[in-house]
Amino acid sequence: MQDTMRDRRDFKPSHAAPPWPGGARLAVSFVVNVEEGAELSVADGDERNEATYEIREEVQDGPDFCMETHFAYGPRRGYARIADLFERFGVAATFSTCARAAERSPWLIRDAVMRGHEISAHGWRWERHAGMEPAPEAEIIARSYETLSRIAGIAPTGWHTRSAPSGQTRDLLLAHGGFLYDSDAYDDDMPRLHPGHRHVILPYAFDTNDMRFSPGGGFVQAEDFTRYCAGAFDRLFAEGQDQARMLSVGLHLRLIGRPGRIGGLEALLAHMATQPGVWFATRRQIAECWLARHGAA
Repeated sequence: MQDTMRDRRDFKPSHAAPPWPGGARLAVSFVVNVEEGAELSVADGDERNEATYEIREEVQDGPDFCMETHFAYGPRRGYARIADLFERFGVAATFSTCARAAERSPWLIRDAVMRGHEISAHGWRWERHAGMEPAPEAEIIARSYETLSRIAGIAPTGWHTRSAPSGQTRDLLLAHGGFLYDSDAYDDDMPRLHPGHRHVILPYAFDTNDMRFSPGGGFVQAEDFTRYCAGAFDRLFAEGQDQARMLSVGLHLRLIGRPGRIGGLEALLAHMATQPGVWFATRRQIAECWLARHGAA
C-alpha cells in the first residue's frame, strides 16, 4: 500500500513551490484526535482494556474505571477549552474521529461541524490495523465512514489509522471510493499524490503532538509543548519561502485539554498568529489544494 516505505532507492527530494492560497508560505494543520469512547474496554465487550493513558498500569482483566474516567475527561471538559481557543484565533481544524467515539458523543461532533471544523475518520475503535485481514478491515472502514457521515451530516474524506495500518489499508480506502486523502505516513513535511491515483498522502507527526505529555514522552510543562511546536513552525515557515511545507500539530481532548496544559496551545496559537503568510487549514482543504495544483499522478 505504501509508495516508498522501506525501499527508497529511487527517492529524490521534492522541491515543489508552495501552492497555498493567497501566497501563504506555510499550511498549518491542527488535528484533534477524538478517541474517547472508542478506547478498548472490557466493559464494552472488548478483548482487553486500553493501557495507554495518563499513567502506566497493567491491563486489568475486568472493568477499569480509572482508565475509563481518564478518557471521559476529554468530552466533559477538554473539548470546550480547545474549541473555544480555535474560535478565538479563527482556526479551522480537523477532528480525526473514531466512529464509536462519535456514537458516544454525537453532540461533540455536531458542535465541531457547526464551528466550521472537518470531521475525518480515525477507525471504528482506537486500535492499530496492522495484521488485520482484508475483509474485516474493509468492514471497519465502511462502518466508520457510514457512522461519521450520519452523525456529522457530511461524509468524511480523510482517514488516519492509530499508529500502524495494515499492508492493505490504503488499497482498501481507494477501493471504498469515498476518501480523498489519508494520513498514514510520517515521512515528510509536504503532501504528495499516491502514484496513479487522485489520492493525497498528508504526512502526520508524532513529535509536534501533545501525546508527548504521556508518561516518558518528554513534555511536562505547557511551555514544553509551545516551545517545541513553535520551533517546528518557525523552521518550516522559513523553508516555506520557496518550498511547499505543511505543519501538523496533533492534539487530544484528554491531554492538551487539561487546565495545566491548555495554556501551551493558547501560547502556540498566539505565536503563530503574529506571522503573516500562514494558512490555517483543515486537512481536506490542504488535500484539495494539492490536487488542484498537481492533478492526477
